[in-house]
Amino acid sequence: MKISSEFDGGRIDVVACDQADDIRVNIDKDSHADFRQWFYFRLHGVKDKDCVVKFMNAADCSYKEGWEDYDVCASTDRQEWFRLPTDFDGKVMSVEFNTDTDDIYLAYFAPYSFDRHLNLLAFAQHSPLTEVINLGETVDDRDFDMLKIEQPDSDDDKLNVWLTARQHPGETMAEWFMEGFIESLLDADNATSRALLQECRFFIVPNMNPDGAYRGNLRTNAAGANLNREWQEPTMEKSPEVYLVRQKMLKEGVDMFLDVHGDEAIPYNFVAGCEGNPNYDERLKNLEEVFKSAYFTATPEFQDEHKYDLDEPGKADLRLATNYVGQTFSCLAYTLEMPFKDNHDWPDEEYGWSPERCKKLGEDTLVAMLNTVPAILANPKEKSS
Repeated sequence: MKISSEFDGGRIDVVACDQADDIRVNIDKDSHADFRQWFYFRLHGVKDKDCVVKFMNAADCSYKEGWEDYDVCASTDRQEWFRLPTDFDGKVMSVEFNTDTDDIYLAYFAPYSFDRHLNLLAFAQHSPLTEVINLGETVDDRDFDMLKIEQPDSDDDKLNVWLTARQHPGETMAEWFMEGFIESLLDADNATSRALLQECRFFIVPNMNPDGAYRGNLRTNAAGANLNREWQEPTMEKSPEVYLVRQKMLKEGVDMFLDVHGDEAIPYNFVAGCEGNPNYDERLKNLEEVFKSAYFTATPEFQDEHKYDLDEPGKADLRLATNYVGQTFSCLAYTLEMPFKDNHDWPDEEYGWSPERCKKLGEDTLVAMLNTVPAILANPKEKSS
């Protein structure tokens, strides 16, 4: 048997791989930071063997609570990702399986490769509505791209809607969400998309952290920066990804913002808003409520009971993207969180929260946005003098 992880997004530390029923691994930390939770590796030579994989340092990971009610993602073809029943005893996480294939891949969540990211950009560019914009380069000198999607005859009065994903690269569900959102937005037969594009232009960054994604990091880029703590004072040396997006936002303006993430512990889909921002007022509160109501109508996958504690008034952390954007542009700004585990409102024992469900939530988000646009148009923000 052999364990390998030297591929796009791979990360694991092998302790022992001599006996099928006693395979031991450690979850490795990010390349330049001490966060550890993400894993993705290939296990070769396991055909028809009763395998037991033990994650020896599970209790020492960044989000220990993430292992409660969690099942490991697995695939034998890297296309379909299913769940393996998993046990966590408070110290060690273990998973048992028997497969009729030579290889099996295990991951924290279904990976979203850089190659697939490039395929998504290539797909989008074939639409006459899309412009692929290269914003610059990452720390590792990778291309850093965004999509601008609008009707060819768009005027300056359109709302500017921004979406970003994978500031934390291990939250791969965020780019699966983006794939569903972009495919639906560019579907000429989708009346929801056509109606949205009558009122909005879209600026979409499907992967804010290509370097971290490729390196198999959980939360940081190639310089060890947690991008979602960089929005107040980003630099080209430490956090060029945030710096470049922020500069583009300041040039274009923002009327609605959605930053897409995954949460390790909470097994539900929910949003976090800007109630702690200094400029939070009745107008922004109303827009948040309209969006949530629209999301409830669009999909039963969304809920508002299980979520983060609300920030106290005036005490929001403006280093976070949602808070910074909401404060800077006085706009509707939300963080969307999806589970690594499953949506406990609608559990799926075989697949858990899956790429397919992420994509469908992306599609449903178009409906929520469409039903929020009238409220934004009816309650415009004050023009700066």
